[in-house]
Amino acid sequence: MERVAWTDERLDDMSRRMDAGFDRLDRDFRELRIELREEIKELRVHINRVSGGLMVGVIATVFLHGS
Repeated sequence: MERVAWTDERLDDMSRRMDAGFDRLDRDFRELRIELREEIKELRVHINRVSGGLMVGVIATVFLHGS
Protein backbone atom coordinates (compact mmCIF):
# COMPACT_ATOMS: atom_id res chain seq x y z
CA MET A 1 0.00 0.00 0.00
CA GLU A 2 1.36 3.40 -0.99
CA ARG A 3 2.00 5.88 1.77
CA VAL A 4 0.60 9.35 1.17
CA ALA A 5 2.14 12.47 2.63
CA TRP A 6 -0.22 15.04 4.10
CA THR A 7 1.14 18.49 3.35
CA ASP A 8 -0.15 21.61 5.03
CA GLU A 9 -1.88 22.55 1.78
CA ARG A 10 -3.65 19.21 1.56
CA LEU A 11 -4.73 19.41 5.19
CA ASP A 12 -6.02 22.97 4.65
CA ASP A 13 -7.94 21.81 1.56
CA MET A 14 -9.47 18.90 3.47
CA SER A 15 -10.40 21.24 6.30
CA ARG A 16 -12.12 23.64 3.88
CA ARG A 17 -14.04 20.79 2.24
CA MET A 18 -15.15 19.46 5.61
CA ASP A 19 -16.25 22.94 6.74
CA ALA A 20 -18.22 23.37 3.51
CA GLY A 21 -19.86 19.98 4.04
CA PHE A 22 -20.86 20.80 7.60
CA ASP A 23 -22.18 24.20 6.49
CA ARG A 24 -24.33 22.44 3.89
CA LEU A 25 -25.62 20.01 6.52
CA ASP A 26 -26.44 22.90 8.87
CA ARG A 27 -28.44 24.61 6.10
CA ASP A 28 -30.24 21.36 5.25
CA PHE A 29 -31.18 20.76 8.89
CA ARG A 30 -32.40 24.35 9.28
CA GLU A 31 -34.58 24.02 6.18
CA LEU A 32 -35.92 20.67 7.37
CA ARG A 33 -36.72 22.13 10.79
CA ILE A 34 -38.65 24.99 9.16
CA GLU A 35 -40.57 22.56 6.94
CA LEU A 36 -41.44 20.35 9.90
CA ARG A 37 -42.68 23.32 11.93
CA GLU A 38 -44.99 24.33 9.08
CA GLU A 39 -46.29 20.79 8.67
CA ILE A 40 -46.92 20.50 12.41
CA LYS A 41 -48.85 23.80 12.34
CA GLU A 42 -50.99 22.49 9.46
CA LEU A 43 -51.57 19.20 11.30
CA ARG A 44 -52.71 21.08 14.41
CA VAL A 45 -55.20 23.05 12.33
CA HIS A 46 -56.63 19.83 10.86
CA ILE A 47 -56.81 18.16 14.26
CA ASN A 48 -58.63 21.18 15.72
CA ARG A 49 -61.11 21.20 12.84
CA VAL A 50 -61.85 17.49 13.15
CA SER A 51 -62.15 17.56 16.93
CA GLY A 52 -64.34 20.68 16.75
CA GLY A 53 -66.61 18.97 14.26
CA LEU A 54 -66.84 15.90 16.45
CA MET A 55 -67.75 17.98 19.49
CA VAL A 56 -70.47 19.79 17.56
CA GLY A 57 -71.81 16.43 16.35
CA VAL A 58 -71.89 14.96 19.85
CA ILE A 59 -73.55 18.04 21.33
CA ALA A 60 -76.14 18.13 18.53
CA THR A 61 -76.87 14.43 19.01
CA VAL A 62 -77.38 14.91 22.76
CA PHE A 63 -79.75 17.83 22.24
CA LEU A 64 -81.70 16.21 19.44
CA HIS A 65 -82.05 12.73 20.93
CA GLY A 66 -81.75 13.49 24.62
CA SER A 67 -79.54 11.67 27.03
